[in-house]
Amino acid sequence: MNRTEFVVVTVIVLTAAFALGWFVNWLVHRFTRVTQADLGELERMAQALHEAEETRDQAIAYIHQREEEVTRETAQLQAELAAAMDGLRDARHENQILSSELDGLRAQG
Repeated sequence: MNRTEFVVVTVIVLTAAFALGWFVNWLVHRFTRVTQADLGELERMAQALHEAEETRDQAIAYIHQREEEVTRETAQLQAELAAAMDGLRDARHENQILSSELDGLRAQG
């Protein structure tokens, strides 16, 4: 193989390699291209995700508000229970005193 044949073969091989590389690049971009339908679907998914996050945030806020209300109601009910227990204790003590006085009057009379 002389020098001219070597140059011609080299040019043909490099041209073929370039053409093959360009064709593969075109195929890759053709199959990986994002279509308008894909962009629309991504936009819809992003909107749905945003709405779901807003709903979640509203639910969390409602749960915190409801938890505070329940905590206040529980504290109020505990205070009422303590007052009722104190009243019951006082009533039992008064009942014992009156029962003792009644027993004393029966014993005298």
